[in-house]
Amino acid sequence: MGEQRYRWKGSELREQAAIIDGKQSPTKVLVNATYLHSYFREWVKGNIWIHDDRIVYAGERFPDRVDDACEIVDCRGYVLVPGYIEPHVHPFQLYNPHSFARYAAAHGTTTLLNDNLFLLLQLDDEEAFLFLQEMNALPTSMYWWCRFDGQTELEREEEQVSNARIKRWLDQEAVLQGGELTSWPKVISGDDIILYWMQEAHRRRRKIEGHFPGASEKTLVKMALFGADGDHEAMTGKEVRMRLWHGYTVTLRHSSIRPDLPVLLEEMKALGIRHYDKCLLTTDGSPPAFYENGVIDWLIRIAIEHGVPVIDAYAMATINAARHYGIEHLHGSIATGRIAHINFLRSAHDPTPAQVLAKGEWVKRDGEAPPLWPTPKWDRFGIRPLSLSWELDWDDLQFSMPMGLCMENAVILKPYSVSIDTSRDRLGHDHDECFLALFDRNGRWRVNTMLKGFASALGGLASSYSNTGDLILIGKHKEDMMLAFRRMQEIGGGIVLAEDGEILFELSLPLGGMMSSLEVDELINEEKTFVRLLRKRGYPFEDPVYSLLFLQSTHLPYVRVTQRGIYDVMHKTVLFPSIMR
Repeated sequence: MGEQRYRWKGSELREQAAIIDGKQSPTKVLVNATYLHSYFREWVKGNIWIHDDRIVYAGERFPDRVDDACEIVDCRGYVLVPGYIEPHVHPFQLYNPHSFARYAAAHGTTTLLNDNLFLLLQLDDEEAFLFLQEMNALPTSMYWWCRFDGQTELEREEEQVSNARIKRWLDQEAVLQGGELTSWPKVISGDDIILYWMQEAHRRRRKIEGHFPGASEKTLVKMALFGADGDHEAMTGKEVRMRLWHGYTVTLRHSSIRPDLPVLLEEMKALGIRHYDKCLLTTDGSPPAFYENGVIDWLIRIAIEHGVPVIDAYAMATINAARHYGIEHLHGSIATGRIAHINFLRSAHDPTPAQVLAKGEWVKRDGEAPPLWPTPKWDRFGIRPLSLSWELDWDDLQFSMPMGLCMENAVILKPYSVSIDTSRDRLGHDHDECFLALFDRNGRWRVNTMLKGFASALGGLASSYSNTGDLILIGKHKEDMMLAFRRMQEIGGGIVLAEDGEILFELSLPLGGMMSSLEVDELINEEKTFVRLLRKRGYPFEDPVYSLLFLQSTHLPYVRVTQRGIYDVMHKTVLFPSIMR
């Protein structure tokens, strides 16, 4: 399907029309259906005809011709709603796009808009676009963003985020938006290349998603003038109201580090906001264990529990998102011509589906385990186990920098003056300072500093999971750090904990050193074990996976460890440069 010029060929359209004339049979008929009509905003009764992956009719009629191969599905006992849309997915959070799509589909989320950052930084465009085609063949509908920056200070930014690459990405049919726009301060301060990319995105009918945490009204107004269409960073009801006031589509977030949805909904209600037509829902790419309660189905449940009218709650997860992204002709409703993404619910107040159709295929049947999907041949896309051409040695573990990074919470880092003796091979467990090193994946450079607030009794942690795919070492014992690093190298990438000369925990990430090949259900248990072990060793915050991911992320204050060195985000300067090895 990804190689076709049109979603349906002319011959397929003729077949679909022939079904209406009674000359051909559909492949499925859903009879006695009570379903949500997204345009009348009411529950209606009727029959739904499906041919392959498309709804060809929804209404009172029964098809004139039904052959033996047509599946008749009696929908009594269910209410049907459109498949849910998750508009803000980071599909590389230990899981991979394939495994997350399968897990999400079983929970009724059948359309995903995915971050392309990993593909932009780790693959060439030919590999990446081949990967997009492969993902497009899944039962779920997989759409993508086009990032305008690497979300950190990159060593070769002009190559990895070039004008030519951005325009090639924006030309991809599966790309629906530019963003998320973490580089908005550059636009405000006069960066015309990003402004040009925003204009090019709009010229191609793509949306621009902002990333505006704590933004003032003046900033929101300027960014709306520059072309921002939506934002998912509202943290209070007042911030939701301000965005709506200025015409933004507001994506209400409930994630592992910002579980805000209940507060947002209550504060919106207190402010008199009763219309949700410009509101969407997102889980903002949380780590695996966060999804134990579901995906968008969980957020719909929260919305209903906090007084959002039932049809509005489903609209935020379906038709509102489809309309915003210009895919309403394919998604967001159970109506003629739409892709056959349909959730079968036991009750309108229970949004977790008992059965799910995605592109007309059963991806979940009542009482049955979700079927496995064919595993991608990852190496076709250049996604391979981590293979290092260099070795870590003791000279790489020299720490003498006078300034370190202090964790204010799971993702905010402030500078602090290092006062302890860092020349030793072991640090005491009576404080929460650890050695921290970032290594270039290709072994060209390193950054050595201290990290305060991460743990008080951690031997050594090695991680190839990071914002850029570079390698992180954290710990109090250099021997354990070295052991964890070597084990991470042996398993082709991953997260490894070592303690007292032994491997305590390992999570293999053989897909580019960033993603697991496990199914999400299995990965949830692995992540829980990792978090439990870290908490036992003094990690005090809610999400260590995001702590690792965001060590380099310069869209957050105040200092970061980056490919260029220790970086002052507020003043946009390198405080201490990386060291060539």
